[in-house]
Amino acid sequence: MAKINPTIFKSYDIRGEFPEKINEEVAFLIGKAFVKFLKKKKPSIVVGRDNRLSSPKLKKALISGLSQAGAKIIDISLATTPILYFTVAHFGYDGGIQITASHNPPKENGFKLVRERAIPISKKTGLLKIQKIAEKLNLKRKAKKSKLIKKEVKKEYFSFLLSQFNPCLFSGFKVVIDTGNGVAGILIPYLKRFLPIKIYPLFEKLDGRFPHHLPDPSKKENLLFLQKKVIEKKANLGICFDGDGDRILFVDEKGEIVPGDIVTAILAEILLSERPGEKILYDVRSSNVVFETIKKLNGIPIISRIGHSFIKERMRRENILFGGETSGHYYLRDHYFCESPIFVFLKILEKMKKEKKKLSEICEPFKKYFQSGEINFEIKNKEEVLEKLKEKYGKRGKILTIDGLRVDFKDWWFLARPSGTEDLLRVSIEAKTKKRLREKKREIIRFISSLEKELG
Repeated sequence: MAKINPTIFKSYDIRGEFPEKINEEVAFLIGKAFVKFLKKKKPSIVVGRDNRLSSPKLKKALISGLSQAGAKIIDISLATTPILYFTVAHFGYDGGIQITASHNPPKENGFKLVRERAIPISKKTGLLKIQKIAEKLNLKRKAKKSKLIKKEVKKEYFSFLLSQFNPCLFSGFKVVIDTGNGVAGILIPYLKRFLPIKIYPLFEKLDGRFPHHLPDPSKKENLLFLQKKVIEKKANLGICFDGDGDRILFVDEKGEIVPGDIVTAILAEILLSERPGEKILYDVRSSNVVFETIKKLNGIPIISRIGHSFIKERMRRENILFGGETSGHYYLRDHYFCESPIFVFLKILEKMKKEKKKLSEICEPFKKYFQSGEINFEIKNKEEVLEKLKEKYGKRGKILTIDGLRVDFKDWWFLARPSGTEDLLRVSIEAKTKKRLREKKREIIRFISSLEKELG
């Protein structure tokens, strides 16, 4: 019986510190278990990796496990996670594994797993089964080897992306692109080659230590270099990718961060003008301006819980055109219901060109409300606190419980979500005025703080 730390199996992927929790033995077992889980004879499995220092070792061991279980392996080498998804879905392979820990610190690593059509495998749809299979396997390595094909897909990926655009439209733009020493750096030469854009790369060189800033663009401190460079170069905008290139964050020409839900609203406006009546999905943290934008343009708004596996499943089930998360994940039906950050980037440039507007001018109409940002409370009794919040506010407002507790009122709303991995309750508040936001923020902080004392 193999020993695998059960804590590495997260809600959407497998992740942990290298080599304490994730190592070559674990990678080997995951490879073997994945093939058994798929229950297909000689399945074709795509393997990609980010540029973390431990990724080459994990890739070698993972391929060994896949091979011994009888898989046909398609090695795409260094790749962003969207490129792996594209390869699996576009070429009709049976599954794929991306070796990455996404936006986590450099010491960590892990695996993102998908089945055919790049359908994600989450804790609820297979990760726990893979864990149980892996725990019953032994580490004995046999001489048996399967077919391994090295495949270069980046040109085809960019051809697929750009087929919907007229590259001439992008002439004259100046853009700062921060890839944070992550694997998204491999995109820069292709963007330069295919688009007439002046690109100022930031930390383009791949370095798995992430020496300049951590690969998490949702943290404001990690965007400081980008903001400064945009102003210095008088660029039209700046973009930043996370560690595996499936998230994108925007900075306007003034160096101001564009919230992810405003990007969702902008894309909803663009896409609904092209395809009226379509469904647009947004996550439960999103500003009311997203819902209002979709309704105004006669689209169908779909509010969703957070998490890419849940969102992709729902988008497939309900044939949803586009989905956006405030974290910078953007999903497109035409791109196999997967993240397509470069598509979002190009759509925004296209809108700027056609309307002859700066990004800040495009964003301005969507800045109708005032937000608190995420407020974290260290709480062990998270469910009890949610019940108390529901008791206090539920009778007066509209309750939504698809992901934590969201309560909407006439001129404000709040969302309280328990962390799945930490003793934290995450609270977000939005209001129509600054005064109302300050008032309700103070009120909720006091109430939750009093509950912390009451519940110990």
